[in-house]
Amino acid sequence: MAKWDNMLSMLWMLRSGRKLTAAQIADGLEISVRTVYRYIDALCASGVPVVAESGHDGGIRILDSFKEAPLFFNSVELKALVDAFKFAQGAGYPYTEELEGALKKVENGLHEEQRCDLSSQTSGLDVISPARPPSIVLLLRDLEQAARDGRTVRIAYRKVNAKQADEREVDPYGLAYDRNDWYAVTFCHRSQAVRTFRVDRIVRLEPTEVRFEKPERFSASAYFRNQSEQEREADGPLIVIRIEGEPDTLNAVCGHWHLRHYLTERTDREARFLLDVPTMNKYLPQYLMTFGTAIHIREPLELKRKIREMSYTIAQHYEDDSG
Repeated sequence: MAKWDNMLSMLWMLRSGRKLTAAQIADGLEISVRTVYRYIDALCASGVPVVAESGHDGGIRILDSFKEAPLFFNSVELKALVDAFKFAQGAGYPYTEELEGALKKVENGLHEEQRCDLSSQTSGLDVISPARPPSIVLLLRDLEQAARDGRTVRIAYRKVNAKQADEREVDPYGLAYDRNDWYAVTFCHRSQAVRTFRVDRIVRLEPTEVRFEKPERFSASAYFRNQSEQEREADGPLIVIRIEGEPDTLNAVCGHWHLRHYLTERTDREARFLLDVPTMNKYLPQYLMTFGTAIHIREPLELKRKIREMSYTIAQHYEDDSG
């Protein structure tokens, strides 16, 4: 265990309120008694009031004045915090500045050795973020605020390839980050139904004076899952679909907006899905054919036969083509 992790463990042992001998601490951390006293000196230098009392009833303890102790993190926890910040920043999280400020406060409480260790541990991971319009941060904040306040907003929304934006009033229920894009899950007043809107396509947003009540325990992620379930062709018996391929190819297969909800198991070389037969027959042959020989369908036989028949039909279509 790293030095600072051992010191943190020793601090939590002492915060129990009991007096401990150096030998007890050493046994608990599997270090030497000499190292225990070195750690005590380091903690005292950090402002932690550790005292060592000699005598029959003596021992090592922390003074009662140490009530409002700052948060302490081990090296892996610190790395996880910094890496999480990178992912949040890459996703376009609307509170990255506040998150960065919180991390600065944590880092300011570290010793120089801890800072160097943290820098070396986090230097090997970066998140490449897609280009996003600067306005999306403000939109995400406004939508989240409207969802918290239960306030209807008026948006101007431009669909892909549309020449102009379309205005409508919506009740924001929540936000979801899906496939590198942010979505607002809302109740649309025009359609009188729950609808999703890609936030980067919202041209303008204005709050209104109208109030609404969000459905109890509403979950944006659950809504997305339910939508995929509703697009199944039939209820009833499900069938296992096994697809083999290279890791990158399987990533593309499993990342399909609809198919990914039926993924049940994944390894580097194989993905398994559970889907009803009508939906499989309607959507998968055309989709999986786009991967050509980069994938191999292990089962079911019915899906393999459908793709074989489709491939044969296409080959026949071009067999006598002299153009």
